[in-house]
Amino acid sequence: MTTATFAVPTAPRLAARAGEVDSRAAYLGFAFAYLFGHGASALSKGDNPLVPLPGWLPMALLIAGLAAGTVFATLAALRAQKGLSGPEAFSGKLIGAAWVIGMAGLALTINGLHALPGMPNVHSMLWPAGAGFVVGLLYLGEGAVRRNVLHYVLGSYLTLISSAALFLGAPGLFWVLAIAGTGGFLVAAVLEHRRLAAVTAAG
Repeated sequence: MTTATFAVPTAPRLAARAGEVDSRAAYLGFAFAYLFGHGASALSKGDNPLVPLPGWLPMALLIAGLAAGTVFATLAALRAQKGLSGPEAFSGKLIGAAWVIGMAGLALTINGLHALPGMPNVHSMLWPAGAGFVVGLLYLGEGAVRRNVLHYVLGSYLTLISSAALFLGAPGLFWVLAIAGTGGFLVAAVLEHRRLAAVTAAG
């Protein structure tokens, strides 16, 4: 007499493989910064602003979104260390620290330039472009270390559009970042879901 055995199905988990990072929360945090921070600047900057807004509001929205994105990106990098050991775990810790160091260095650089004589308004241009440039470089490095092509492509995209947008001045810079930057992060969030689903399916 034989007995039949039945396997109990379990719900699939995204990013189950050790070292995988779910970056959707970070992508959406940065998308918030680009849409509302740069969008508010695009509407209120220039010789003929479309919507008069308090000068502090666009920067406050930008910094809030950048802070959220940086926190989520750092947490994702730290979560990726679970199940890793040795050099891989050490690399994960360095990546997590790089997010904090990179954004802190950007803040110090821009505030230092802002304090120099003859450069009182440099922060209004360098924060938008500089933040995108630093985030792009961090994604480039993280993508290379983790062999994450989506991260790497997004980092390349952000680095290039943030640098090129400086040539447009205000408000063109802000329009490019608000539209192209937000779109890039939203597309990346959708592709990240598909990437993680494929990783889980592959076991």
